[in-house]
Amino acid sequence: MGDRRIGIAVTDLLGVTVQGRPTRGRKNLDDDIKHIRNLVEEDGVGEVVVGYPRHMDGSRTRQTEKTEAFVRQLETVLSVPVVLWDERLTTFVAEQHLEELGLDWRKRRRHVDELAATLILEDYLRQQS
Repeated sequence: MGDRRIGIAVTDLLGVTVQGRPTRGRKNLDDDIKHIRNLVEEDGVGEVVVGYPRHMDGSRTRQTEKTEAFVRQLETVLSVPVVLWDERLTTFVAEQHLEELGLDWRKRRRHVDELAATLILEDYLRQQS
């Protein structure tokens, strides 16, 4: 969850495949929470994984507090667990991958959050198995 966009990814019931969803442009906290709640309800999501921003040494970033506050809000409206998951380097790796695919910076910017969300969810699922 960034200040401007929220990358979204979902997995199948078995946790085998991960698919990115269209990136959500941030509006305001209430609309963002409502959007995620609707996705959880429509897709029958059993758990929400939120990227947890940290510096490379593990220390807190400016986004850490914002993300924690966002998660606290989510937890009040969702009936499923919300998990914070380390997102270090995911945006960098997503950018590199999109650049290797030959996408110009405009197209990369459009897809980077979706791909980063996919990478976070894949890492989470891999650690759970």
